[in-house]
Amino acid sequence: MTSEHGIRPGTGGDRYEPYEERTGNESIVYFTRDLSAEGLRKMYSRVNGMIRGKVAIKLHTGEKYGPNIIPSEWVRELVEKDLPDAAIVETNTFYEGDRDTTEKHLETLKVNGWTFCPVDITDAEGTADLPVKGGKWFDHMSVGKSLPDYDSLVTLTHFKGHIMGGFGGSNKNIGIGCADGKIGKRMIHARDSQDPELAWSVDMEELMERMTESTKATIDYFGKQICYVNVMRNISVSCDCEGCLAEQVVTPNVGILASTDILAVDQACVDMIYALTESDGAAMRERIETRHGHRQLSYMQELGMGNRRYILVDVDHRDARILPADAVEGVVPFVELPIVAQRRIQAQAALAALEAQQNKE
Repeated sequence: MTSEHGIRPGTGGDRYEPYEERTGNESIVYFTRDLSAEGLRKMYSRVNGMIRGKVAIKLHTGEKYGPNIIPSEWVRELVEKDLPDAAIVETNTFYEGDRDTTEKHLETLKVNGWTFCPVDITDAEGTADLPVKGGKWFDHMSVGKSLPDYDSLVTLTHFKGHIMGGFGGSNKNIGIGCADGKIGKRMIHARDSQDPELAWSVDMEELMERMTESTKATIDYFGKQICYVNVMRNISVSCDCEGCLAEQVVTPNVGILASTDILAVDQACVDMIYALTESDGAAMRERIETRHGHRQLSYMQELGMGNRRYILVDVDHRDARILPADAVEGVVPFVELPIVAQRRIQAQAALAALEAQQNKE
């Protein structure tokens, strides 16, 4: 597809590129199987060397009762023990729901347990522009007004699928999550159009590129004072923005990865998905390929945002160098908690009833 300005998105987002086909330098990615508050702290300690000053923590705090988000008690322990003066940063959503206004967003934060430290909804009081260097879709990105008030950014990402992006790693967490709800997200999803019918008109490779350019604006702003921690737990093919309507998890839990290279850490997570057995990884692989999500990775490389090659360090075994296949060896099938299944079924029934009522009208 060619945009109205003659710009063409790249191609190949539906194809997984094996490691041996990649070029460039290698970055360090740390890995642990310890899915706990202690595991999260352990991973953060490996990549926090440049975190200083006023610290923002970017994570997806989720829709009400979201079953798959990073547990708030894990983040609480990290904040209390390692980042006592930090604030969680979020932005309001582009879609209508429980987080599209600051008032509703604050209530959702309380429901999900994000009450143990300040939470800054950065676009509550307006927006700021950050330059996009070398982009083809944007020369700037609109972010929450208070985001530039911070000196460092700690990115805590729940790695999962995404209905449009294919997968949601650190790139999605920042690119969509730091863009403000009314301007930045519209720039990404609707080519800045005010037409409601075009609200979600951008998809496939173009969406991946726009999202990635948004990410670049933020990480360029923070420079070296940024790090990335990806939690591969409760990996639904749905994003946390779908809350209790997220599709049932069928992918096994894997572990936690961390790096100071955003591309390397997201690529390593995708590589672990492809290292799973056919049955364990099929749902996520299908979601990534059908949405052309691999373009997130190739475009990050083109924009000089990191390396697709990396050294995977097994923190559980004296920092041994391992392969993604070693990391996922012995994973066990995911077991859904009864209360999560109940909430998912209730949410799906409520949505079906609403749609039926709307069809009658």
